[in-house]
Amino acid sequence: MGIRLSLDMSIDREAFRRLLPGAVGAAPMREEGDTFCGAEGRRRWRIQVTPLAERRLGSLALPRHRVEIQLEGYLEDEAEAFLARFHRGFQRGGG
Repeated sequence: MGIRLSLDMSIDREAFRRLLPGAVGAAPMREEGDTFCGAEGRRRWRIQVTPLAERRLGSLALPRHRVEIQLEGYLEDEAEAFLARFHRGFQRGGG
């Protein structure tokens, strides 16, 4: 059985698409509609991106997406490393 994780991310689709390659590593990926897939040896990942209603903070409107990650064929430490890299790939600095 694989690993599944669902995230609510404040990001627009273009930014998600631009940052995703760095967040999943060097393995080739393909895009099929709202789904991104990749494989490396026995490991396979699938990420489904679903638009959500924007989040409003006063006059500020933030785009949102539900991001569902499925990992198959990953050992526990490999899955942890994939998810850590994924999260790092979308971190933004402030200042």
